[in-house]
Amino acid sequence: MEESSNKINPHLILPVGTQIVTLVEIRNNEGQAVRRCGAVGKIIKSPTDNLHAYVIHFSDGGQAALHRQEIAIRKHLQNVTFDRPESLPDDRDLYQFVIYKCVIGSRAYGLDVDDSDIDRRGIYLPSANLHWSLYGVPEQIENVETQECYWELQKFLVLGLKANPNILECLYTPLIEQTKPIAQELLAGREAFLSKLVYQTYNGYVLSQFRKLEQDLRTAGKLKWKHVMHLIRLLLSGITILKEEYVPVRINEHKDYLMAIRRGEESWADIDQFRLDLHKKFDRAFEETSLPDRPNYEWVNKFLIQARRTRI
Repeated sequence: MEESSNKINPHLILPVGTQIVTLVEIRNNEGQAVRRCGAVGKIIKSPTDNLHAYVIHFSDGGQAALHRQEIAIRKHLQNVTFDRPESLPDDRDLYQFVIYKCVIGSRAYGLDVDDSDIDRRGIYLPSANLHWSLYGVPEQIENVETQECYWELQKFLVLGLKANPNILECLYTPLIEQTKPIAQELLAGREAFLSKLVYQTYNGYVLSQFRKLEQDLRTAGKLKWKHVMHLIRLLLSGITILKEEYVPVRINEHKDYLMAIRRGEESWADIDQFRLDLHKKFDRAFEETSLPDRPNYEWVNKFLIQARRTRI
C-alpha cells in the first residue's frame, strides 16, 4: 500500500533503503542549521510505529533522526502532480466535457429486476489545454454512488479496438441519454470496431471466468448466479456479432432461460453443458464470419484526431 504524492499515510512504515527528501531544516545541538530542507537521504533504520523517528543517512556520511511528517518519499516528490495548480479542474469539473452518455448493464439487456442499478457509461472529451498539459487528464471519471463511469475519448477508442464488451455495448445500446454531434459521428462509424478479435476477447474471458466459478463451487459450494447469467449472455452476444455483424444488447430469444439462471433455478451441470455447446457454435461462427481480421484502426485514428481538433 503506497501513499499519494501529496498526502502522508500515517499507517505506512517506510522500509530500510527508501530514498527520502527532508521537509524540514536540520539543526545541531546549538540550534545552527547544518542541513537545509530538501536534502536527499536514505533510511537505514525504521521504527516500529510512526510515534518514533527514522534514522536517515546522507551522502556526506551524516545522519539524522527524523519523524514521518518530516520526510517525504523522493520518487513521490518528483511526481509532477505534487505542484498541481489549484486552478486545474478536479474530476467533478470534468463532467462538463461528457459528449456521450448511455445505459448498459441489466436494464439495457432487458434482464433487470426491481432493484437493478442503472449503469450509466459514456465518453468525455476534455479541452486541448487540459489534455496537452503536464498534468494531463484521467483515463476515466466515475461516481460510484450514481453508478456512472465516463472514459476519456482515447481510452474509450483503444478499449473498443480491443473488442472490450462494455465499450461495444456502449456503442450499440438502445438506451442513449446524451449525445453530442462528435459522438453521433462515432456511432455512425461504430462498425469500425467489429472484427474477429471479438472471438478472442469474449471467448477468452468466459473461459477464464468459468474456471474461477468451478473453483468457487469446489471451495465455497455456492455461485453468484447473476455473474453466471452474464457470462452465458456474453457468449450468445459474441456468436451474434460474428454471424450478423452487430452487437445485440437487448436480449429477446434467450431471456427466459437467462432469468432462470439469475434466479438460481437451473442446475450447474445443465448450464455448463449449454455453455460448452455455445463454445462450439462460437468456434463455428468464427470460421464462417465475414468480419475482418482486425478493426479499422485507420478510421478510428482519423476520428480521434478530428475530435481532438474540435477542442482546440
